[in-house]
Amino acid sequence: MKTGKQAPKASSDRFSGLKTGALTEEEKASVINLALSVLALRHRRGRALNNPRNTQEYLRIKLADRKHEVFGTLFLDSQHRVLQYAELFQGTIDGAAVYPRVVVQEALGLNAAAVVLFHNHPSGVAEPSTADRNITKRLQDALALIDVRVLDHLVVSAGEATSFAERGLL
Repeated sequence: MKTGKQAPKASSDRFSGLKTGALTEEEKASVINLALSVLALRHRRGRALNNPRNTQEYLRIKLADRKHEVFGTLFLDSQHRVLQYAELFQGTIDGAAVYPRVVVQEALGLNAAAVVLFHNHPSGVAEPSTADRNITKRLQDALALIDVRVLDHLVVSAGEATSFAERGLL
């Protein structure tokens, strides 16, 4: 016999009902570690980067708690598969010295065909600065000399990420 109502489907998402306010600090740390593990699997060596949002989330979580600026690069092969995640430069609370020569050396050593540049803003504001735009241009020019393409430069904070590619800045 049929009734007008169907039984609710059982959700396969065991985490959908979790509320951050109901978690202890230890549980929150566990959730963050689990998220990092899931995202790291998507960004491990040999995996193609095909979802910019996943990459932004991965970097946001990875760099969210940093108290100083970190500048790094995801080195990719010609199929945009990850060769290496590298944090190349560490700075202060509001800047990091970035040397194109080091980025070029790493790209050559890994035989990279493309890169995604990234850095965090510990201030919490992921808006690219003039200095960010300038170093991106310098790196783009230096890497172009060795036929390595800059696919994006992501500026990340705990709450947001800004993509140079999405903004048309590359």
